[in-house]
Amino acid sequence: MSVEDFLDTNVFVYMLDDTDEVKRQRAGELVRRSIETGNGCISFQVVQETLNVATKKLGFSAGDADTLLSNVLRPLWTVQPSVELYAHGLALRDRYGFGFYDSMIVAGAVESGCVRLYSEDLQHGQRIQSLTIENPFPV
Repeated sequence: MSVEDFLDTNVFVYMLDDTDEVKRQRAGELVRRSIETGNGCISFQVVQETLNVATKKLGFSAGDADTLLSNVLRPLWTVQPSVELYAHGLALRDRYGFGFYDSMIVAGAVESGCVRLYSEDLQHGQRIQSLTIENPFPV
């Protein structure tokens, strides 16, 4: 079963960080909607990056990070590492000139059958196969 939306790490970071209330609210809305409707997903990479930022930069305790993992990240986590995912990510890196980690995010979104990748790290409106990049935090 495919879902429509793939959420990049920055969505979760903005949801957790209180320095920009507008972005925090928008990110929270995207995450809540994705969990409630079952129409959003993330990869193992997003889980790792989000937990790293939460514990290192945002000061989450192990307990708080575990709650985040269980209640927010786990319900959305569908993309696991595989040889095919890495090969696809490398091919996307070569074709589009993305960095390695951005390529892996895009590969995860494409392989999940998503039509939209919410990220502020890539070019808004860019189409990659059946996927469209959408910046949910326009300036």
